[in-house]
Amino acid sequence: MHTYQLYIKLDKTIKLQIGKLGKFTFPKGDYIYTGSAKKNINTRIKRHFSKNKKNHWHIDYLLENKHVKISKFLKSTCSECILNQSTIGEILIKGFGSSDCRQNCKSHLKFRY
Repeated sequence: MHTYQLYIKLDKTIKLQIGKLGKFTFPKGDYIYTGSAKKNINTRIKRHFSKNKKNHWHIDYLLENKHVKISKFLKSTCSECILNQSTIGEILIKGFGSSDCRQNCKSHLKFRY
């Protein structure tokens, strides 16, 4: 398993429908999303930068918005949940990106102000 973090900038407060998870307000600011790929991590990260894709994961709904930009990404050898749990930030949306989490993460998206 390969893990990564996307550093995301949102230039204004927006409201979005995140698949079946619901409709949420995302305040202007910085976010960190922690994700993983069983293989082909570079392909997964490249996909996140693409605006022309079918929405599959929660993060896809956020990243397609014109006010959202990935400012950088980091790859890691830590497990997804350990990396996420060691990341400082506020959880705004419970269950975002963590529906398959086995280590009780409340969300894999954190708000950094």
